[in-house]
Amino acid sequence: MKTLRFQTRFLACAFALAAIAAPAGAQEPKGEEAEKQAVARALEESWPERPEWVDMLTDILQGSQLGPNDGWFRRAVAQTRFDWKTAQKRYDRDGNGRVERAEFPGTDADFARLDRDHDQALTEADFDFSPHALTPTPGAMVFLRADRDGNGKVTREELDAFFKASDSGQQGFLSLSDLQQAFSMPSGRPPAAVAKRSSGPSKETLVRGLFRQEIGSLQPGPALGDSVTDFTLKTNDGKQDITLSKLVGPKPVVLIFGNFTCGPFRSQAGNVEKLSRMYKDRATFVMVYVREAHPTDGWSMESNDRVGVSLAQPRTYEERVAVAQTCGKRLDVGFPMLVDTIDDAVGARYSGMPSRLYLIDREGKVAYKSGRGPFGFKPAELEHSLVLLLQETASPAAGRDAADGRDEE
Repeated sequence: MKTLRFQTRFLACAFALAAIAAPAGAQEPKGEEAEKQAVARALEESWPERPEWVDMLTDILQGSQLGPNDGWFRRAVAQTRFDWKTAQKRYDRDGNGRVERAEFPGTDADFARLDRDHDQALTEADFDFSPHALTPTPGAMVFLRADRDGNGKVTREELDAFFKASDSGQQGFLSLSDLQQAFSMPSGRPPAAVAKRSSGPSKETLVRGLFRQEIGSLQPGPALGDSVTDFTLKTNDGKQDITLSKLVGPKPVVLIFGNFTCGPFRSQAGNVEKLSRMYKDRATFVMVYVREAHPTDGWSMESNDRVGVSLAQPRTYEERVAVAQTCGKRLDVGFPMLVDTIDDAVGARYSGMPSRLYLIDREGKVAYKSGRGPFGFKPAELEHSLVLLLQETASPAAGRDAADGRDEE
């Protein structure tokens, strides 16, 4: 096994170094982005069935800081049984490209959750989740500034604290200037310059993080339609052993992977908790706590220091349980948190690091698989598939019609 791992790593390094080496012939110099795109094309053409981590390693060695269009994020997008094409075949009875409320057999509440643009019809736009999960928006800026303990929930007390901190002169109201100041960029540095700041992790840090599986599993995880592999893990309080196969059947299962030092995962914890509260009678929610993404002895993050989430990578199962317990208390999501074994058996097998979402149907098959976290971790996208899976379960004939339609393609 050690020999195989060594050979795999040697192959990856040799391939990546060869891919980024300067060409022998005299050529016009290329910009960094153009060079990355050229290497990506070469990989796609030369090795279409390559493992995802080859893309990640190649981009790291080219100096990437692992943005949403780098490494495995380019290919590792969500997989779902319930895309717009399938929904249109199932529900758009008059063929006008819109699913009106009268055509959808589910409840008003379910229809409203699917109708994301609130135009009283389901259209292709409602199924478009292409923006990555960390896309900056005004709402995200307010949330990140107000969520002072970094647990993915903004309380009234935190909003009051944000108000007081932003109220210049303590006048009892926020002016336009107050809010502009609260969300101002550093002087003379536009957002693009800030995003490309030179204080990011070194190549050495990222390479180590890649092969330690801190920035993601080296395995791809089960694909759409695959039967899930069973596992048994203890809850973080040590009181229960929970087996996945015993959860499958009565209701769909939502499987959530995450860790404490992944700030984007923590920021989504409130979204996941709200889903679990909304659908607790119709689906089973369970989280698997996995290897830390940003430990102090790895790719550490200053943002974690600000909210008191600074810790080294657990080296024993007991240490991992202790961190999982702290994580559970901070996030308080309201559904079971399981602790992966110290050899990352479940997290690696399900490609759960640093965070990921799965929806498992009543037959134990993957009905939805999110993209890799943090950019592909989208609870709203999961909810879309969950609502449609529940409708398929309630209307077996509709499910068969949709399957027949897919078979005819």
